[in-house]
Amino acid sequence: MKSLLPILVVAFLVATIVFPISRPPVEAAPKASAEMLKQLEGEFMKAAAERGSAGYMSYYADDAVEVPNGAVLIPGKANIAKGMGFLDDKNNRLMWTPVGGDIAASGDLGYTYGNYEFHSTDKDGKEQIQHGKYTSIWKLQKDGSWKVVLDMGNASPAPKS
Repeated sequence: MKSLLPILVVAFLVATIVFPISRPPVEAAPKASAEMLKQLEGEFMKAAAERGSAGYMSYYADDAVEVPNGAVLIPGKANIAKGMGFLDDKNNRLMWTPVGGDIAASGDLGYTYGNYEFHSTDKDGKEQIQHGKYTSIWKLQKDGSWKVVLDMGNASPAPKS
């Protein structure tokens, strides 16, 4: 029996090299594309328009980071939410249009970028419009949903008509 043991060990090693254990490749959600993220941006904006800050924040991951224009980083969804109450004022409207985006080859990370407008009313009732650019980084979550993990924006002059 002892003489068979080395032969069995060698046979096992050769078999694992010749016939490796096949594992199915891990695949991301089949709909992962830049167009899908741009469509998701539209749903994100609609949620913010209809449900204010709660709708807006529903698209953020718990560990998201906000990179606000001219201010310090804001880590975490709960901390970001503290500054989003202005979306609950019906006189305020945040609108944005994705211009481009892409998905990583891995299929689990992507980004979008575009332009935004923030409409508000001043103390005299006059409409104010602020313009800017944004970039959002999206990550596929364990439950299959996509959430913003990093969002940044900066002010721009009004577009020329």
